[in-house]
Amino acid sequence: MKSTVNSNSVLKTIAVAATAAVLFASNPISSFANTVTEKNKTVSFGPETAVNVQYIGADEKMFEFKVEFENPSAQKFTLIVKNDEGTVIYSKEYNDVHFAKTIHLMKEGSDAQNIYPTFAISVGTRLVQRSFSIEKKVIDNVTVKSSKEH
Repeated sequence: MKSTVNSNSVLKTIAVAATAAVLFASNPISSFANTVTEKNKTVSFGPETAVNVQYIGADEKMFEFKVEFENPSAQKFTLIVKNDEGTVIYSKEYNDVHFAKTIHLMKEGSDAQNIYPTFAISVGTRLVQRSFSIEKKVIDNVTVKSSKEH
């Protein structure tokens, strides 16, 4: 009877271990979709929501944008800004954990009303871009008042 109890315990242990191994192998703990290998080092590049670019406004000379990037592992990244033609007009490396920078884009000519910039954050081979179309319209507001004569 003793050998039957021991063999049942061994069978149960093997069954539990096999089930755990199957569940572990078929259900990965982490996704490798957002992983980049950079110089023999694996770094995690967060979801695209970690990059935020906002149009702040414009004055007579320039357009202003705020670029933010949450980089919890403080990995090296490059901020790239391209103009309407896709030419890189700004590129600089950073490694800030909570990156925030205001970018000023000069208006070219006195009649510059529309711009189409692209902002990109590059980490290793991964690139997240935000493109804008800023079209400024000038509207004349005319008010006509009538006065009664007595």
